[in-house]
Amino acid sequence: MLHRRTLVCLSTALLLGISAGAHAQNSYPTKPVKFVVAFAPGGPADIIARLLGQRLSESLGQPVVVENRAGAGGNVASGIVAKAAPDGYTLMINTSSLAVNVSLSKNPGFDAEKDFTLASVVASSPNLLVAYPGLKAKNLQEIVTEAKSGKLNYGTAGAGTTPHLTAEYLFKVLAKVDVTHIPFQGAGPALNATMGGQVEMASVALPAAVEMVKGGKVRGLAVTSNKRVAALPDVPTVAESGFPGFEDYTWVGVFAPSKTPPDVVQHLNSEINKILRSADFQGKLAGVGFEPVGGSTKEAADYLKAELAKWAKVVKETGTKVE
Repeated sequence: MLHRRTLVCLSTALLLGISAGAHAQNSYPTKPVKFVVAFAPGGPADIIARLLGQRLSESLGQPVVVENRAGAGGNVASGIVAKAAPDGYTLMINTSSLAVNVSLSKNPGFDAEKDFTLASVVASSPNLLVAYPGLKAKNLQEIVTEAKSGKLNYGTAGAGTTPHLTAEYLFKVLAKVDVTHIPFQGAGPALNATMGGQVEMASVALPAAVEMVKGGKVRGLAVTSNKRVAALPDVPTVAESGFPGFEDYTWVGVFAPSKTPPDVVQHLNSEINKILRSADFQGKLAGVGFEPVGGSTKEAADYLKAELAKWAKVVKETGTKVE
């Protein structure tokens, strides 16, 4: 049901926006830029914010300050940035949860298309189901079997994140078992709770959990990509685990308030695409389970619109509601 859309458009980005970006380059930025991260430290949005922030600081010639404003599945940060001055100095690093929350929340406090301009979809990653190392069930099929006879729970970075909807669709729609969702304020807290046995499982974007799986702090159950990932070659896909065709990803983007001048947005887009073409930066992304995306601002806007429609359908099918 959940399918990946073609995202990688880096080859076209070099040809776009050169003249529009030239003016912005002369006038922006003249002071530090702030990244408002929609989730707690340790999750995919935070990882991208810090990797990209360091490179953008060098590229733009101004510091990039990272500020985590977790809460309500990313809605807290979205509400803040939607009302920020549209001058390019307050940007949001958010995930595909932005596309989910519009359908999941009756009043999220923002309009995903009208209140933001998506400067770039930076990177994407599969989601990952992990378990407490002491859990008796050792793989996804055993989890499903156990869930049929007893209560199990799982943590996420918050209601409305794509790993949340991924797990809801997998358990409720496909496996038809009742597994209780427990939201946290980021992937890091959800993983820490799983490591300590406070929750039995977690569903998170893969980059947040790679090192914990490698270190044996949590057990990798299944990854939602169409093939196993190089960072965790021993973890099977969901499709391999009894659910053929299942595939899903979390993406991370840089958002500006909607009335930010187009030349500023274009300048950011151009600089991000240059960074994404760097072999060194691509290596850093791959090391934590991300793939670069990039592309034009038009492609980013079209992708967001498609994601809004896709996740509205999943929310309806799963009957998911905000706790």
